[in-house]
Amino acid sequence: MIKVENVSFCYKNKKEKVLDGLNFSIQEGEIVALVGKNGSGKSTIGRLIAGITKLKVGTITIDGFDVSDRKNRGILQEKVGIVFQNPENQIIFNKIDDELSFSLKNLEKTEKERRILQALKQVEMLEHKDEDLYTLSLGQKQRIMIAEILAKNPKYIILDEPTTMIDSQGKEKIYEIIQNLKKQGYTVICITNLADEILLADRTYILADGKIVQEIPKEDLVEQAKIFQKFGIQEPTLLKILLALKSEGIQIELQNYSITELVDGLKRRMRK
Repeated sequence: MIKVENVSFCYKNKKEKVLDGLNFSIQEGEIVALVGKNGSGKSTIGRLIAGITKLKVGTITIDGFDVSDRKNRGILQEKVGIVFQNPENQIIFNKIDDELSFSLKNLEKTEKERRILQALKQVEMLEHKDEDLYTLSLGQKQRIMIAEILAKNPKYIILDEPTTMIDSQGKEKIYEIIQNLKKQGYTVICITNLADEILLADRTYILADGKIVQEIPKEDLVEQAKIFQKFGIQEPTLLKILLALKSEGIQIELQNYSITELVDGLKRRMRK
């Protein structure tokens, strides 16, 4: 479990707080979306949880370990992995195998190879294992960056706007990977301002002015869909469709909030 308690943050030489008395928690095994306009502080939260940015005010604990305690650094690096929006800024080596091997250099060869193969399978990139990274599409490179984190065997995965720079086909593949990670028991924090990524989450936190202004469980997305507009966040298209259908007296209950699921629901109604 991740607990964020009374966290405030201000970047050096700036007076305005990016985060202001933030409180929220993330349960094991769930997908949580952190959404908000640019400057709302959502990426800062991810960097604080991952230990990249130093926490000065408030407390963040991960499975009871305080991120501010230097003694916990090694343990927390094993528990948490983070992937950023531009994979090309994260790549060190040309070869995929070298890239994934680098962070596993302290493992025995057999265990290292096992983890690499497993991670590449999880992101459906195993057939590219011996290729050069520069030959891949941006979406494929991002999948390799996710694999690099998975190879470290973390419990919590932070995805900071992971599909912002990727085409629609690449986005769908990343979404599929996120859903599969949840099924495998990972906890995923998706930092985003893209509407469709909200639909992946079990819970969505909306940030504004450095605070959590709304928590929306997945089952309440349709009822609270209009609140996204209030905070300058694009409303997911699927929610617009569901609201339009509801206004015509057509109620479709969805679990996964996918277009396929919606179409299946409409087909079932037509058969009645």
